[in-house]
Amino acid sequence: MKKIIGAALGTCVHVGGLHHFLKLAETEGYKTISYGPAVSVKRLVNIILEEKPSIVAVSYRLTPETFAELLTELKKEISRAGIENIRLIFGGTPPVAEVASNSGMFERVFNGTEPADKIKEYLRGSVDKQVDEKISSTLIGRINQKYPYPLIRHHFGRPTLQETVEGAAIIAESGVLDVLSIGPDQNAQEHFFRPQEMDHSQDGAGGVPVRKPEDLEAIYMSTRRGNFPLVRCYSGTRDLLKWAEMSVRTINNAWAAIPLCWYSVIDGRSKRTIEEAVTENQQVMKWYAERGIPVEVNESHQWSLRDAHDSLAVAMAFLAAYNAKKMGVTHYVSQYMFNNPPGTTAEMDIAKMLAKNELIEELCDKKFTVFREVRAGLAHFSSCPSFAQGQLAASAVISLALKPHILHVVGFSEGDHAIYADELIQSCNIIHGVLHNLLYGMPDLTNNLIVKSRKNHLKDEARILLEALRKSGESESEDPWSDPAVISKAVKTGLLDTPHFQGNPHLCGNIMTRLINGAWYAVDKETGEIITESDRTKKIIG
Repeated sequence: MKKIIGAALGTCVHVGGLHHFLKLAETEGYKTISYGPAVSVKRLVNIILEEKPSIVAVSYRLTPETFAELLTELKKEISRAGIENIRLIFGGTPPVAEVASNSGMFERVFNGTEPADKIKEYLRGSVDKQVDEKISSTLIGRINQKYPYPLIRHHFGRPTLQETVEGAAIIAESGVLDVLSIGPDQNAQEHFFRPQEMDHSQDGAGGVPVRKPEDLEAIYMSTRRGNFPLVRCYSGTRDLLKWAEMSVRTINNAWAAIPLCWYSVIDGRSKRTIEEAVTENQQVMKWYAERGIPVEVNESHQWSLRDAHDSLAVAMAFLAAYNAKKMGVTHYVSQYMFNNPPGTTAEMDIAKMLAKNELIEELCDKKFTVFREVRAGLAHFSSCPSFAQGQLAASAVISLALKPHILHVVGFSEGDHAIYADELIQSCNIIHGVLHNLLYGMPDLTNNLIVKSRKNHLKDEARILLEALRKSGESESEDPWSDPAVISKAVKTGLLDTPHFQGNPHLCGNIMTRLINGAWYAVDKETGEIITESDRTKKIIG
């Protein structure tokens, strides 16, 4: 086993960073020994002679000028002791790190701004010279390279193509994220292949106005620098198969994000009926599956954004994953959007997401693997930047309870305006700060009696709803859970319903939901009392 010794040099007593580094090294298979604060040069040299370490980690956080003198002394003492080929690394503040770099004594210098995954990459390269340091160009490859450090994802789409291309280049060069999601404007999402139907007064509304495949290619090429982030794009709200073919061809779409029921008459983002939407969405899932490209079905949070009760959100999360598996998807990205509906408390949020995850993972086998993606809810962000920065960090902390493979950062500016490149970089760095402090050794937020009780209750309620859905279509379908007609009927009859559906002639909207003790329940319209899924579904299907 390779050994690392660490010490804060001279009179420096700051060892927090050193201990953090050594803890990371232990997780990578090293034996580590810390000699703590204020280790003199002569003592450090004697320790090196006695321990014969593979690597010596030197820490210093005081004045650069004093450190320069210590390095001169250290170099002389190492030479006097006859120590050769010693591997020294350094960690400290940026001004001191610059002195360390200029000295030429250290094989690697860390200035405190590096994310933990970069440190682990160094350690892994030191442990095993056969480690492939090339950055993977696939989602699964990158997850395998970095986990448990999650991939960082952020969406980006400014109101003009030029601004988006230039901003994407800046973001890629910064290296703060692993996945850049292009956000086209609504004109592109709905009418890209039918430009005659566009309302050009709305160009740039909600994202970048891509109008031809070369626009996507230009954005993609601008990201071929820095850490070469993966690139992905929204699925489009109409002509999803054409969007799929184009996005794979132009930007090597890292994974698909497709709804099950939405982008239809439900939300008005296309004129597809519910049955048409489910049918087309399933076909696109299958298309991606046949090409071995991971698929995300961003369904469940769409219901919660319309104040759906929690058990319905859990049931829809399962139903989305079930349909993906049915269509042949082998690598499934399961997105968990926290902070919605508004008022959901941290305990209830964790419980809901755990319930979703545990039901979905019941589908796992050799042909179906789930990757967890977490994100903050856009609607909960304040328009005050500093307040929103606190909300972003807090949401990230809570979401780490799910041990995510992907952390979808929602920029702190989004409560006020579409994010600029510099704000995106800042938002990602806030998350890197959260991960730096909490990824390793974080308390288990799932080991909580309230969380466990609520999680189990939601799983039970969701199963009742799913069984009611199956029962409602068993006479007309061999597999009601994946039958577009059955699912469409369930929405129209109110089996799958939210208060926001009221007034839409294609939907039901007969349900009432309410926030009670930090969680969302279906309630009786007259009494306001909580209605169980058993009672609610019996009233609808008997």
